[in-house]
Amino acid sequence: MIDMDYSAEPRRDILCIDVKSFFASVESAKRGIHPLESYIVVMSKPNQEGGLVLAASPRVKKEFNIRTGSRRFEIPFSSPIQIVEPRMSLYIKVNLMIIDIFREFVSNEDLHVYSIDESFLDVTHSKKLYGSTNEIAKKIQEKIWRKLHLIVTIGIGDNPLLAKLALDNEAKNDQSNRYIAEWHYEDVRTKVWNIHPLNDMWGIGSRTAHNLHLLGIDSVYQLSQYDVKKLKKLYGVIGEQLFYHTHGIDRSILSRKYTPISHSYGKSQILDRDYKTQEEVEVVIREMADQVAARLRQHHAESGLIHISIGFSKDIVVKGFSHQMKIPSTNQSRRIIETSLSLFRKYYVNYPVRQVSIRCGKIRHKTELQLDLFEDPEETITRELLDNVVDQVRNKYGYASLVHASSLTKGATAIKRSDLVGGHKG
Repeated sequence: MIDMDYSAEPRRDILCIDVKSFFASVESAKRGIHPLESYIVVMSKPNQEGGLVLAASPRVKKEFNIRTGSRRFEIPFSSPIQIVEPRMSLYIKVNLMIIDIFREFVSNEDLHVYSIDESFLDVTHSKKLYGSTNEIAKKIQEKIWRKLHLIVTIGIGDNPLLAKLALDNEAKNDQSNRYIAEWHYEDVRTKVWNIHPLNDMWGIGSRTAHNLHLLGIDSVYQLSQYDVKKLKKLYGVIGEQLFYHTHGIDRSILSRKYTPISHSYGKSQILDRDYKTQEEVEVVIREMADQVAARLRQHHAESGLIHISIGFSKDIVVKGFSHQMKIPSTNQSRRIIETSLSLFRKYYVNYPVRQVSIRCGKIRHKTELQLDLFEDPEETITRELLDNVVDQVRNKYGYASLVHASSLTKGATAIKRSDLVGGHKG
C-alpha cells in the first residue's frame, strides 16, 4: 500500500466557508423566511420555458430535485415554489458584508475569496484571540446568522485542499445541522479515500474521471495507489497533482498569493430569440469582440488566437460550429472584431443562431507597441490611442455612453446588457 509520511507537511488551521444556497438564501432572508424553510428559486429569464435556475433553496432541492442548471419547464405548476429574478448587485453587497465579518477574524493576507459564496480563511494566527479552530468556525457561523440570517457551512483542514474536501463531502450534508466538519492528514484513509464517485473529488471532473476509468481507475483509493510517474507522463504536472491530492497533500499557503495572467478572455451569450439573419448575428459578434478586446486592454494583455463558437436553434439538428484562428498578438478592437467576423462568415450556414461565444487565447502581457507590416505605423498608433480613449470614456460614463452605430440596430444586445451584472439583472 502506498502511504505518505506527513511529518514534514505544513499544518495550518484552514477554514473553507460556503454560504448555503447563497442567492436563494439572500432572497429568503429579505422576505423574512428562514433559508432552510423557504421554497425559493432564483431564475434568469423566468418568463421563458428555458429560463435557467441560478439557485434553489435547500427544501426545493430536497423535495423537487430542482437545482442550479434546471430549467423553467422542470418546475411543477402546482407547487409552493416562488420564482424570483436575480438581483446580482444585492448578492455582491451581501458578499462584501460577509467578507467584512471574515476580516474581523483574519488579516487580508490570510483571506482568499474563492467565489461569490465561498472563501478560505487561515486562522492559524487567530487562535490566541478567538479560541480553537472549531470555536472560531462557530463564532463566524453565529455572527453571519445574527447579522444577515444566512447559514454557512464550514470545512476545517490542515491545508486548503482538506478544508475544501471536508466542506463538500461532509459539512454540506451534515444531518445534525451543525454544518462543520474537520478533515486532517490522519483522516485521509478513512475519509478522502472513501469519496465516491470519483468526480466528487475536488479537481476531478467528468472528463478526467472518464480518462482515469480507461486506466482502470474508478475510485479515489485506486488513484492514490497508482504509479505517480505514469500519471505524470500521461497528464503532466496535473497527473502528479491529482495523485498527491488523493493523499491529502496541498502545500499552498494562502498568504503567498500569486495572480497569474488568465489563460484566456472570453464572452458568451445566449440570445433572447433565434437570430435568423446573418446581419443580426454579426452585430452581436461585433459587440462581443469589442468588449473582449476592452478586457484585454484592461489587463494589459494581448491575444494571439481568436476562437468563436456558434450554437444553432434547438430546433436544428446541427448543433453549430466552433473554430479558431491564430493572429499576430493584439488587443486592438478592430483586429479582434475583423478576425471574429471572418471566422463566422467562413463557416456560417443559413441556420438560426441562439448562442454566440468568443474567446481570446494565447494570452501574453503587453510590453510594447506591436507594429503591423501591412499597416502604416501611424495608423497603428492612432488606432491604439483611439481604443484607449474609448475605454476611458466607457469606464467613466458606462459602456452605453459610447457605442458603434450598429449597436443601435435591430438585434443589438450590448446597450440592453450593459446594466446587467454577471449577465443577469442587477
